[in-house]
This record gives sequence, structure tokens and C-alpha cells, in this order.
Amino acid sequence: MSRDRGPRRLRRLDRRTLIAASLTALSMTASGCVVVHGEREVLPSSTRAEAAKALEQFLVAYNKADKAYDSSLDADHVTGALGDIDAARLKAGHANNPDGNPAHTPLKLTDATYTIPKKAGWPRWFVAEAKGNKGGNLHWLLVFTRDGLGRPWQVAYLTLVTPGALPKVEKDADGWAEAVPANSTELAVAPGELSKTYATYLKSGGKSFAAGPYTDQWRAQRKKQSRRPGLATQYIDEPLTSGDYAPLALRTTDGGALVFFTTRRYEKQTAAAGTSIPQPNASVKALTTGEIKQSLTMEFVSNGVALDPKQGAGDGQVSMLSRLEGLTSAQGS
Repeated sequence: MSRDRGPRRLRRLDRRTLIAASLTALSMTASGCVVVHGEREVLPSSTRAEAAKALEQFLVAYNKADKAYDSSLDADHVTGALGDIDAARLKAGHANNPDGNPAHTPLKLTDATYTIPKKAGWPRWFVAEAKGNKGGNLHWLLVFTRDGLGRPWQVAYLTLVTPGALPKVEKDADGWAEAVPANSTELAVAPGELSKTYATYLKSGGKSFAAGPYTDQWRAQRKKQSRRPGLATQYIDEPLTSGDYAPLALRTTDGGALVFFTTRRYEKQTAAAGTSIPQPNASVKALTTGEIKQSLTMEFVSNGVALDPKQGAGDGQVSMLSRLEGLTSAQGS
């Protein structure tokens, strides 16, 4: 056997390889470029400068897509619930205005603040809250996610909130927030179960959620609309929890969590014999397949943000802080 291939020679090579790798890592650290094992290291999801850049890039792409009614122009910057809502909105807009949005006004977001959690594993994510020139006095709340190094930051959740309505988020001495695992047992409802719990509540009621416009008031409104002269309306709510629809949660100072989650609902309108479905608007028509004869089934995707209290705190009810939904498709029959 050649001496170059002997165990001692191999051990020397292994040591040299390790030394070279260590020097490379040291060099990269000194230059400001650090490669880490994202699945193990607990690190801030982004720098504050990177978060600001992501918001800027989103706005540029979002405004281009809105102006042209072309979803390909911001497809790399949206995902999850917002991706579905945005794509359907642009599809309907293009169908009704092939030359672009005649009412386009660029969205501007100012005075942005960023909440960036430290966490291990992917996706990395952060929250941006900003004033907008649309939506009245409400603030825009956006959740950016990224599922790997070199991947673009994409907005998965977008809701509108009253300024000051959000609970205070727990932060460490350096200003980084804490991400709460989806399977956490420290909360009234595990974040990973919140979508299912909400869908069940909308169907059957109960005491899981505090009273408000997105809970008992919405159930009452749906009950009232379910039976109208000549028209019956059915509602089916489903959880969406996997992949880009996975819930994301931030620890709050009271031990609870601010949770972003997604649901889907179907609304079926059925006309009585001798009557017809109310004429849908142009956007609904643009997203409808089939001929509307006696029924119309509409599919909506909704993203919401809720305050999930600490296990055993108060009455244990989850408070819905905001919910934004959009029609994604429709079927006539």
C-alpha cells in the first residue's frame, strides 16, 4: 500500500482540511459574511436594514403589478394567503381592464417599524407595521417570510390594524423578539391549532374566542344572511395550516402570543325555484367558471391576527384583532 494513502497521511490531510475550513469561516466572519446552519442556530431572522430593503422591494413590485394588473410582476414578493388574494385580485382586474388599472394610485408606506424574532430553522420571518396612504387611519401590518438562503423575502400575511391596537411584543436587550413554536402548550390554543379552532368556532360557536366583529358579530351576520326570501346561503370554513399557510407567532410581554394564521371559506348561494341568483359584480364574474343558473359557490382566503393568551390567564379567550379576506375563485351551476 502506498505511504501516501496510509492512515497517518489521511489524518494529516483531515487536520489540514479542518484548519483550512476554520480559517475560511474566520475569514468570512471578519468580512461580514457569515454562513450558519439555519436549521440549528438561533439568530435574528434578518437585520433591520435587510427588513427595510425587503419592504421597499415589495412596494416596488406590488405597485407595478397593481398598475398593470399583472400578477407576474409581484409573484416573487408574495406568498401564502396574501399570494392567493393578490393573484385573484389582479386576475379579475386584468379581465375587466386588459390595459391596466385606470384607478391606480401607488401604495406608499411610511414610518415603518420592524419586529424581528430570533429563531432557529426556516422559515425566517419578521413583521413590519407602517402608515399607508390607503386604508384611512389604519396601519398596514405585513409579515415577511423567507424559506432559505438566497431566497427572496415574500409577504405571506397582510392585515390592517388600528394604531396602538397590537399588544406589546416581548424583546430581549438587543431588541429582538421571540418566535413561539406552532406546537406550544403554553397558550390557550397552540398556534398550529388556531386556524382549526377558528373554523370550528365559526360553524358551532363556543367560548374559544372573545366577542368582536370577527367572531360573534360575524356569526350573527352570517346567520341573518343565510335565509333571505328566495335565496339560501351556506357557509363552510376550513383551516389552512401547512407550507406557506403555516401560522407564525410572537411572544407578547404578558406571556401570550400574537398569532398570524389563515383560513379558507366557501359561501354557496342557492336560488329558490322560480328565482335567480343576485347579479354578481364584475370582479366575481371574472373569477367564476361555469354558468350561474341556480347556485354560485365562492371561495375566499382569509388571513387574520389574534392575541392568544397564556394558558390559564383570564378567561382564556382568544381575541381576534384583525382579519382580511379576498375572493379567490367562484363556480356557477
